[in-house]
Amino acid sequence: MHELVPGVAVALLVNPTNPANAGPLLQAVQTGAATHGIELHVLEAATESEVDAAFAALSRVRAGALMIGTDAFFNSRVDQLVALASLHKVPTIYPFREYAVAGGLISYGDSIFGSYRAAGAYAGRIIKGEKPANLPVQQTTRVELIVNLKAANALGLNVPLTLLVRADEVIE
Repeated sequence: MHELVPGVAVALLVNPTNPANAGPLLQAVQTGAATHGIELHVLEAATESEVDAAFAALSRVRAGALMIGTDAFFNSRVDQLVALASLHKVPTIYPFREYAVAGGLISYGDSIFGSYRAAGAYAGRIIKGEKPANLPVQQTTRVELIVNLKAANALGLNVPLTLLVRADEVIE
């Protein structure tokens, strides 16, 4: 986002009912924002109406860009979040490729389905008798940058070449 829309305040949308996820994410984003001198606003949503209210608050906090946090609640509302970002004309970065495929501007992360597949494999191992404490911790090994040029054009944004050449996929 810093490259695509430099100099704007950024809002981060998190789910306050998931502090184990929102806390570390917020800390990491605050560190990155401070490093780059970016003003950061935190918006919270745990229900569909709170998501609508968070998007409505973007103009009040004068955020020129939005980051969607990783959360199962948000993952179940991909279409709603992408539609609201388009409606409010706010450049938005998402945590999973499915958002960019659904029309979102940029995603940086892995696939929702890949994450759920890995969780299912772990559940299968536990069902077969393995002890959870003996299972290794796994982290995402495949992180992709997906840029949706159609969404960029709708927002009137010119995606810098430096961002396009780093993209793993460009949706036209």
